[in-house]
Amino acid sequence: MKKTILPVLLATVWISLSEFVRNEFMFKQYWTEHYESLELVFPSEPVNGAVWGIWSLFLAIAIFIVSKKFGLWQTIALMWFVGFVLMWLVVGNMGVLPYDILFYAVPLSILEVGIAVLIIRKLS
Repeated sequence: MKKTILPVLLATVWISLSEFVRNEFMFKQYWTEHYESLELVFPSEPVNGAVWGIWSLFLAIAIFIVSKKFGLWQTIALMWFVGFVLMWLVVGNMGVLPYDILFYAVPLSILEVGIAVLIIRKLS
């Protein structure tokens, strides 16, 4: 249990913190202005944060499972693709993705997944 739940929980905390810092402190104004330009309100209610927490947990669980079958770099690449590239495709398709933010989001999201993978691999 200690080699399963603890790594997943710590990776979940890391992913959640990374997402929170990036989207609330680094790019909140950018997101807000982008949504205003679309005549929308940027969703930042507590329920939205809770959903991101669930997303973080599911991503950590997926990383745990995938890391058992693949090596470090393969796990990072696969989980970054599944966790972020597919999300950006959906958000872009909905017309609410500010494409300029990808210049920052791509390396930060790779770092986020990489550290989550390392947490899980070291503790499980």
